[in-house]
Amino acid sequence: MSTYRAFELTGSRNFTLVERELSEPLPGQVRLRVETCGVCHSDVLAVEGLRADPSAPIVPGHEIVGVIDAVGAGVTAWRIGDRVGVGFLGGHCGECEFCRRGDFVNCADQPHTGTTVDGGYAEVAFARASALVRIPEGMTAIEAAPLLCAGLTTFTALQQIESRPGALVAVQGIGGLGHLGLQYASRLGYRVAAIARGTDKAELAAKLGAEHYIDSAGEDPGAALQKLGGAAAIIATAASGASMSPLIAGLAPRGRMMVVGAAPDPISVQTTELIFGTRTLSGSLTGSSIDNEDNLRFSLARGIHPMTEVLPMADAAKAYEHMLSGQARFRVVLDMTA
Repeated sequence: MSTYRAFELTGSRNFTLVERELSEPLPGQVRLRVETCGVCHSDVLAVEGLRADPSAPIVPGHEIVGVIDAVGAGVTAWRIGDRVGVGFLGGHCGECEFCRRGDFVNCADQPHTGTTVDGGYAEVAFARASALVRIPEGMTAIEAAPLLCAGLTTFTALQQIESRPGALVAVQGIGGLGHLGLQYASRLGYRVAAIARGTDKAELAAKLGAEHYIDSAGEDPGAALQKLGGAAAIIATAASGASMSPLIAGLAPRGRMMVVGAAPDPISVQTTELIFGTRTLSGSLTGSSIDNEDNLRFSLARGIHPMTEVLPMADAAKAYEHMLSGQARFRVVLDMTA
């Protein structure tokens, strides 16, 4: 095989299926045959042309699962045939100040897979060795793909809340991130409250591990959380700053709201809500490749499963539109082998 197929994006939503020449990985990189790639909301950065130069072709996709078929010079820890994943963070440099202090997530020289470097809407992908995640035995490529980004994002946020088992943790939004966040929070031993608009997801939320359900369209979610004793933590996943703003009032003293849903509008907060009660509002950006291995092992051991809809590679544009419509339940995955 001397060529491979890939979907390139230029401008806005201009999907073009191209045939590319197969090349060898650069030093420090590996090449992998892509098995699956999840379709994430963050793909809008590439597909909608929200990049520095939208005219330059880019291959979207950052929830990649595949098998290494070539290794570049200097790569010693990975072998041909290894089954690996690649998430949004495309591999830390190991040399910048943040890396030297062990803060690999905030590496100053880290590519963003599918946004600043080519991603996984393709039969072949390339990645820095420092980005690679070992896929555990017993986990399918379809299940692993969404866990590499949506799963890791919520799992990492929950690692930072410093709450005791049995504390009330709320997950706002039951979508691609939230339906996994509910499962993680429950398996970590928290008392879980789900927050969503309407009552149609109440039954699903209970199946995913929520003990309480709050309809934010029918009542003030902050007041509802206070009736439950106040939330030690809130994981805000919905892409809406306006829907996040009322939640802060629902935090218990020293409670923390972790924002993982990227929204176009701002969050409004009363300073007194933060000061009186020593509350915290924080953002959380996914995690490192080794964090992701912890995430996959935990998911496999505790039976955490993404709800997926699978489409073939040829339907990449359709898969993206379906994700963007909000009608997907809950993660769309492209199968490159179909």
